[in-house]
Amino acid sequence: ATSLRNRRIKHKRSSMKADNSTFGRFKAGDTDIVIDDVAAIAKEAGDAIMAIYDGEKADWKNIADFKADGSPLTKADTTANKIICDALRKKYPRIPIVSEEDPIPSAAERSKWTHFWCVDPLDGTKEFIKRNGQFTVNIGLVAGDSPLAGVVYVPAAADGPVMYKGVKGLGPPVREIDDPLGYDSYKSIFCKTFDESDSGLTIVASASHGSPETEAFIGKYKDCKRLSKGSSLKLLMVAEGAAHVYPRLAPTSEWDTCAAQAIVECAGGEVLQFDGGKQCDAGKPVVYGKEHPLNPFFVVYGKRETRKAPSKKKDLLEDGGGVNVPAVAAGVLGLGALAFLALS
Repeated sequence: ATSLRNRRIKHKRSSMKADNSTFGRFKAGDTDIVIDDVAAIAKEAGDAIMAIYDGEKADWKNIADFKADGSPLTKADTTANKIICDALRKKYPRIPIVSEEDPIPSAAERSKWTHFWCVDPLDGTKEFIKRNGQFTVNIGLVAGDSPLAGVVYVPAAADGPVMYKGVKGLGPPVREIDDPLGYDSYKSIFCKTFDESDSGLTIVASASHGSPETEAFIGKYKDCKRLSKGSSLKLLMVAEGAAHVYPRLAPTSEWDTCAAQAIVECAGGEVLQFDGGKQCDAGKPVVYGKEHPLNPFFVVYGKRETRKAPSKKKDLLEDGGGVNVPAVAAGVLGLGALAFLALS
């Protein structure tokens, strides 16, 4: 395990700067946005979280309150939330915000919005308290009812901070690492292509929210490899090809998934509603701006394909179907020659 001292050194040396990148200029209505500016906000919030994480035990372990869903609320949640929301309001005053840590505007008011930010300032508070590093900062942007762009920052990743960012229509998402030498600092990521009938697929599931439904779902895959992670890291694993499937057959909210869903979809994957939780449109993408922010059950897939079994005709052409093809060909030529002589 990485020592607290080493984490402090890594955090102090962190040099990731969004203004070093030229990736991701786009519009949300009549508002110009640069995804790297949003990433800079996520990084500022992540730095504040790490200052608490690496600080006095009383600050990171003390649970200030509990949220409506029973999950804990810490100083890190509220500090990061203020940083993100203040920065978004200042830079993009015409785009409203839905954050896990703030009162949610009424459904009637939200129905008038064309775009909105969907924010989880500290996704994985339980993992933060467990001190396993599996927590993220999530900032997503919704257009209509679909994620348009997303930034997910992983400030306590084992090998140093990692930033994921994606915008639909601008190619594959980017994984940015904090490498002061610049090697492999920016890398496009892609979902893995697979067939669900394949053996040995990698399935990732929640580290803190298992369910009988999840076990039954995973059981249909042959000889699969199982992994567990906290927070939105599971969606990111599918986005970058480290896992093929992530079933989430347990409750989540829009801010838990929005940013990472945008990244998965940019990488060629899908985040599809699944029967068993709240009423949903099974098989369709998870949507946002719902009357209540609770998500239905869902499954995250990489790039699925259905491989067709070779036809018998094709098999015969490829391997001769057990027939000596050269001998048959020679015989046909011989018969042709005899016919020619008979006619002449």
